[in-house]
Amino acid sequence: MCEQRTRLGALVSGGGSNLQAVLDAIAAGTIHGDVVLVISDRPHAYALERARAAGIATAVLTPDAYPSREAYSQAIADCLQQASVDLVLYAGFMRIVTREAIAPFRGRMMNIHPALIPSFCGPGFYGRRVHEAALHYGVKVSGCTVHFVEEDVDGGPIIVQRTVPVLEDDTPETLAARILEQEHQAYVEAVRLFCAGRLRVEGRLVRILPERPVGV
Repeated sequence: MCEQRTRLGALVSGGGSNLQAVLDAIAAGTIHGDVVLVISDRPHAYALERARAAGIATAVLTPDAYPSREAYSQAIADCLQQASVDLVLYAGFMRIVTREAIAPFRGRMMNIHPALIPSFCGPGFYGRRVHEAALHYGVKVSGCTVHFVEEDVDGGPIIVQRTVPVLEDDTPETLAARILEQEHQAYVEAVRLFCAGRLRVEGRLVRILPERPVGV
């Protein structure tokens, strides 16, 4: 008998290229799970079109429809729970949720950040700002980090990191493009490991467990 597939939910705000990478990996059989719900804070986010094209349920929850960030976060949690989501993926979601959304999915909510945490992360570090900061500081290596979401922004346990060299003639745009390629691979790897039951959180450390033999 096949093991039950992991039910994935995604939070999106923009193009959704990381979402597409996960969808492609599912189609290829790399990830033993299915995206069952995509939620956006923006009704015209292209990621919603990707989801609809794949036959996935979508929902639009706009923050201005709620009296507080806490109420908005609770609405997101309610929507995810109603869909019986096992793992939540921040996939370019540009909102910081509060404990109301995080607590029900602690250890089951992932985010990807376009830098090597703990560098260039936390409040205010997103998108182009991250790459501008890295170039301004003069780092020789940058990359991306997949981590579990906690109330401390970008402060959750690290699951996967990938690196890229920073070139002498890099701009924020060229560096971002090179890192984005690694984001797609890193996110797929993190989701694959979760769905295979191979992640164990011990404090700040995420242990990657050995692959189980077939039939065990």
